[in-house]
Amino acid sequence: MKRLVSGMKTDLKRPSALILMVLVSAAVSPASAQEPDGGRVLAPSLETVAPERFGENPADVAYSAYQRGYYLTALQLATPLAVAGNPASQTLVAEIYSRGLGVKPDLAKAMEWYEKASEQNVPDATFQLAMILIDGGPEFRDRDRAFELLKKAADVGHRQAQFNYAQMAIARMPGQRGYKEAVVYLERAADGGLPEAQYAMAQLRIRGLDGKIDNNEARAWLEKAAQQGFDTAQIDLGTWLVEHSGTAAGQEQGFGWLMRAASAGNPAAQNRVAKLYRAGVGVAADRVQAAKWYLRARRAGLIDPLMEDQLQGMTEAELRLATLDADRLD
Repeated sequence: MKRLVSGMKTDLKRPSALILMVLVSAAVSPASAQEPDGGRVLAPSLETVAPERFGENPADVAYSAYQRGYYLTALQLATPLAVAGNPASQTLVAEIYSRGLGVKPDLAKAMEWYEKASEQNVPDATFQLAMILIDGGPEFRDRDRAFELLKKAADVGHRQAQFNYAQMAIARMPGQRGYKEAVVYLERAADGGLPEAQYAMAQLRIRGLDGKIDNNEARAWLEKAAQQGFDTAQIDLGTWLVEHSGTAAGQEQGFGWLMRAASAGNPAAQNRVAKLYRAGVGVAADRVQAAKWYLRARRAGLIDPLMEDQLQGMTEAELRLATLDADRLD
């Protein structure tokens, strides 16, 4: 993903197009561990199993089995309820087939059940059906219908649908018309706390692609995304504070944001932290710490000639200590 321009002053250069961010989807990601006999496997995250995803109230026993990782049991309990027309159970059955939880993944069956639940106005079923139509494979692809379904889910408050509908609107509607349509849904998703949407709103407000430029609002959105752990926002915000705050306190704050992203494993942030340690900006200069963070970035494939030169000028003892410190981050 490209990064937001580092400056936020009114004279900053603005790229000609908004970054089209990767579609957010969990629709077709089979579980990493499966047991064909339906035994217990790793459960999804707490967000994945939030009961409201399945409609008003999934059947208690079936949902309880699903939440604890007994997916085949959940399927056996939920299927007759789904056949009887219970929308929450239909969504639960679809989820199990789409993710291949305890059973072989079957997107065709998943679509059938998502379709039935969507017809009963379960927003997540509508969203998941749309995502299969986008990236479930060429045999399922129908982007026009996916666009309609995303709007349907977005209009009733589904944050990920709002975000994805906005991205498709930008791609499908030329010029400012697409951006003006998109910003309505991006802002709703951002207000709802989706960090990807908050970051996208920051970009829109800096670049003015919908006709409105507001750098203060852009920074506010960037801070919200960064506070949620969105590493690209942390890097952009940290870089801006280091380069443009004009104060030692601002540089220290910027270093802190970059360190958050670096500690979470982002190689670009690790390299920037290394350079700040090297220069003593926002933090006390420390050659060993600079080398330590650059070594981490280099292990991920990032090569920086300036930092390579620093490694060449270090003593064996310094390099050994930096390498040991870098190893401890594993």
